[in-house]
Amino acid sequence: MSRDRVTDWLERSGFSYFVDSEGDVGGLWHGWLFYFLVLGERSEVLQVRGQWHRDLTIERLEEVLDACNEWNAERIWPKTYVRVRDDGSVVVCAEVTADVGSAVTTPQLGQLLDCGLSTAAMFFEHLDRRYPDPLRAAS
Repeated sequence: MSRDRVTDWLERSGFSYFVDSEGDVGGLWHGWLFYFLVLGERSEVLQVRGQWHRDLTIERLEEVLDACNEWNAERIWPKTYVRVRDDGSVVVCAEVTADVGSAVTTPQLGQLLDCGLSTAAMFFEHLDRRYPDPLRAAS
């Protein structure tokens, strides 16, 4: 498992990506920010972590936590959670993490990356329906 294999898959799949100052691979997928992380002492863990494209106010924390808990109770992937920033805004995240051991085939890697992107997208679309963007609604 390596970051180069992840970027190779992204390129073959036609996705644009960037490598940040810490060496992490990220990109936008349907407007959501994703990171593709290779973790572990032996680079044996793959993590696809996405962030919903909107922040919520701290007053919505309890209800968005409920939404995450409901999702997590009913589905295996992705794991969903929230982070509260220092300014009190609430960020909603989704991630798929897999321990791939010492070897993962190219088709398996592609399937894991696709799973991380597609299941997070399903959750983010669920949030879009639950919290419609008022600027997109007709007046």
